[in-house]
Amino acid sequence: MDVHVPRPITRGLRRREVDALTAQEDGTARWDDPQLLDRASQLGRVLFSQDEDLLAETARRQREGIAFGGVIYAPQLALSIGQFVEELELIAKAGTPADFVNAVQYLPMR
Repeated sequence: MDVHVPRPITRGLRRREVDALTAQEDGTARWDDPQLLDRASQLGRVLFSQDEDLLAETARRQREGIAFGGVIYAPQLALSIGQFVEELELIAKAGTPADFVNAVQYLPMR
């Protein structure tokens, strides 16, 4: 989870037995977007973010062929907390991190 993701989303996912790690817990809350993407990739994780600036970094990496572990992006007001939890749970349980390598998944999915 990027630093900007509300805590209730993380808590909701954990209640549903989804393995979620926040930037704060990982000690990376003050890192820049390129560093966060690299860290998520090192950990074999997909980064969930609500930060538009991260999209520019993923687009740059896609253009330049720089690998990253994948990003799930959603604007902050796109869904309710419960809807975010439902959609992220579906993604987490239906796929694997390898499914998202070098890709951006946008929410809402519908």
